[in-house]
Amino acid sequence: MHQFQRTLVTTALPYANGPVHLGHLAGVYLPADIYVRYKRLKGEDVLHIGGSDEHGVPITLTAEKEGIAPQDVVDRYHRMNYDAFTKCGISFDYYGRTTSALHHATAQEFFLEIEKKGIFTQKTEKLFFDRKADRFLSDRYVTGTCPICNNPEANSDQCEQCGTHLSPLELINPKSRLSDATPELRETMHWYFPLGRFQQPLEEYVNSHEGDWRQNVVNYSRTWLRQGLNDRAITRDLSWGIKVPLDTQEAAGKVLYVWFDAVLGYISFTREWAEKMGERDLWKAYWQDPRTRLVHFIGKDNVVFHTLMFPAILMAWNEGRQSECYNLADNVPASEFMNFEGRKFSKSRNYAVYLGEFLEKFPADTLRYTIAMNYPENKDTDFSWQDFQNRTNGELADTLGNFIKRSVDFTNARFGGEVPCDSSPEAWNSLGINWTDTLQQLDVAFEQFHFREATSLGMEIARAANRFLTESEPWKVIKSDREAAASSMALSLNLCYALAVVLYPVIPETSNRIYAMLGFEGSIEDRFTRGVSLTASLLHPVLPKGHKLRAESEILFTKIDDADIAPELRKIEALLVEAQKREAGAEQHRMEFKPVISFDDFLKLDLRVAQVTAAETVKKAGKLLKLQLQVGSVTRQVLAGLARYYSPEEMVGKNVVLVANLAERTIRDEVSEGMILAVEGADGKLFVIEPDGLEINGKQIQ
Repeated sequence: MHQFQRTLVTTALPYANGPVHLGHLAGVYLPADIYVRYKRLKGEDVLHIGGSDEHGVPITLTAEKEGIAPQDVVDRYHRMNYDAFTKCGISFDYYGRTTSALHHATAQEFFLEIEKKGIFTQKTEKLFFDRKADRFLSDRYVTGTCPICNNPEANSDQCEQCGTHLSPLELINPKSRLSDATPELRETMHWYFPLGRFQQPLEEYVNSHEGDWRQNVVNYSRTWLRQGLNDRAITRDLSWGIKVPLDTQEAAGKVLYVWFDAVLGYISFTREWAEKMGERDLWKAYWQDPRTRLVHFIGKDNVVFHTLMFPAILMAWNEGRQSECYNLADNVPASEFMNFEGRKFSKSRNYAVYLGEFLEKFPADTLRYTIAMNYPENKDTDFSWQDFQNRTNGELADTLGNFIKRSVDFTNARFGGEVPCDSSPEAWNSLGINWTDTLQQLDVAFEQFHFREATSLGMEIARAANRFLTESEPWKVIKSDREAAASSMALSLNLCYALAVVLYPVIPETSNRIYAMLGFEGSIEDRFTRGVSLTASLLHPVLPKGHKLRAESEILFTKIDDADIAPELRKIEALLVEAQKREAGAEQHRMEFKPVISFDDFLKLDLRVAQVTAAETVKKAGKLLKLQLQVGSVTRQVLAGLARYYSPEEMVGKNVVLVANLAERTIRDEVSEGMILAVEGADGKLFVIEPDGLEINGKQIQ
């Protein structure tokens, strides 16, 4: 295994057109912060880079809606989100902005390098143009009717109702958001990045990480690779963005597409950090030294940008070079989604708990702990107010907080506020857990991004400590055997220190309060030293006899009453009512019954049981899966609108009901030779009918 000398951690850049919510925190920023804080505890060289994505059409749409400049929009939300992250204890070494001068220069440098090598292609195409506004319309400036589900308010890049990825030319009855007029098609030239040119090295790159990347990351990447990588536009006709750095007529009025410029922010922000540190070239050690490990923390909806597109950009830069070559990511720990009270977070529908608002009411560490215990590592999880209350009251207050306060208070009261004796390494054995194994398991869990497991192990230590203190009863034993009571308290106080360290990555503010109660000056961070591991020191008791505690203890966690979360529950009820109204309206719009048919017409259907032998997503159609079906000795291909409910891997091997005599239909240049049957659940999810001896029209289907 490659031995790395340092680690660079990046987090996906949130769009600066709205506040971040708890879903963002759970999927990206908290797991990254936990990992970085653990690395610092171990005395490793780790750098944490984040920032705001401040270009793109959503920014200009927000600005036009509010009648302000795009810069005003990004200034507001950059500050708002950075303040929320800071209050939550997310410890960025640098938090940049893609509107900075150095970021613009970095993105333009990459464009010119790749352009000079002749890698880009240029294509003249017809795009929508609004004559009233006198400008070309980027995808989100065009709306119309979705060709898949007939939603009349579909955006031209994606239909929110059915999830299908679209292009503006596919919309029915398109109209301009700027003037509400019907746009016309005009020719314009754009630069394209040929992803297909890097298909083979990207396949080798993904394959080389089989076994150490999460399976969802490998699956998403391979799905795109199996479909074949195509050219992808990297310029747009917009006024807001990074100007194409060419003094030509074709480049006039064009900016770099945000997908190309945003990922380069990781590099430009590291460069800005180096300048801030007073070492202009220090960033190169983190990007161009192969002894540096690069780790991208992202959500699952961002996988291909970080496993295929960004690596391809870096490969293009590296091509033909002997020096100043960029490292590719060693790991991309993409999370699944964390939902909110059983439903997906949605900023557009205001169904969310926003981080800044949450922290105005409750302490950051209670939120960090609850989310860590529900970390969506390999499946979607759920945040609920009831779970938040239960974990705060039961695990944090009654278990951890109670143990720390009892230990410090009893020592202050009966042993003059000093550790009464030395505690031997053998004393750990009286806890009922294997101390060495537990620390080793903690290290593996943190290093392999199993943050729920790591947090659970930390709380298990707190439970073991609580049991030990309760069962040893020093408040009784001291009356007859002061030495035995002293031994119990020495171990308990060392456990207080150990808990402060092992839980520091998850609840850093609380850990520092424990640290202060134990009589230490400054903070745990003040003890960070390169090459010195605080976690390794826990193998032996740290607090010696005579170590002086602080004179007073404190309550670490205030319990949450029902009255504290009652307003939040009422807010949820209101949000659910609004969501149900919207869904009812959408359902009313969608549920138009077809003309009545006779029973004889129904009998014309040829229904067969078929087995799914292969499945993959359909390019640019977020709703569709391409299925290969085995019907007896015949193979059929069917396109089914199931991608929002089943992954390709989940479909393979299923028995389904096929309408076998439906006329062929071409969708997205793919032939669909039939239809499979599914039913809609109460929550709107589609479930494939999986037959087992099913009869249709009185006949056993086969």
